[in-house]
Amino acid sequence: MESRDQLVSVWGRLGAEPSGGDGVDYLWAGSPFGLANAITLSAQDIPAEDLSEQLVRAAAFLREQSEGGYLWIFDDLLSPRARQELDERAAATGLEIAFTGYGMDGETTVDQPHHPDLEFRRVETEDDLRTYGEINALAYDAPASVGQQAFTGSPLLLDDAYAVIGYRDGRPVTCAAAVSSGDVLVVAFVATLAEESRRGYGEAVTRQAIFGAGPHRRVLAHSTAEGRPVLERIGLRATSTIRFLQPTFALDDLGA
Repeated sequence: MESRDQLVSVWGRLGAEPSGGDGVDYLWAGSPFGLANAITLSAQDIPAEDLSEQLVRAAAFLREQSEGGYLWIFDDLLSPRARQELDERAAATGLEIAFTGYGMDGETTVDQPHHPDLEFRRVETEDDLRTYGEINALAYDAPASVGQQAFTGSPLLLDDAYAVIGYRDGRPVTCAAAVSSGDVLVVAFVATLAEESRRGYGEAVTRQAIFGAGPHRRVLAHSTAEGRPVLERIGLRATSTIRFLQPTFALDDLGA
């Protein structure tokens, strides 16, 4: 429940005022970067019959949008039967699971991060935002221009978050942000260029974002399967499974 609530809190600050009703919350930023556009289900212990009705509304909304995006379904908020029948009921409404992720949290404290390859710089200007967006877009195999458009002008990353970019030999290669949300620090939009992966950059830049955000508290994240080991090394653990659904006719995952 907390993982879903923090999605609503943080994603709602990306550029769209959360709205909802009839069991569906809309967190649609109207961004060309699909991971910034989200809808999710708002109830707990959702019965299978209610799930089908909510999937119908969510599918209709997703098909109406010009940008790509996802319906985030937190397994723990479904009844046992709804969880078991999710794939079948999603298919009946024209939705499919694009990928699986995890809600993660932990009580963690990080020391001053260090990586011999990287220089860390906080995001402070619009040029920095464009660079941050480029890394995210390229990491998900989308054009750099998609990330530039999606993140430029973002008050969340520029003012509310501690967002940081890691540079290798002067070239931006990795990034992460930590956003204060109540008494929780939410890690978001962690990305590393594909050709620079498996060098510890994602872990290092995430540690830098957490450290730079100041002494805290609990840390929470919504992670892909690929990012889960990185966050586990920092001290977080998976507490819930998230299914990311999209219309079956979607041409790509991130809306290029």
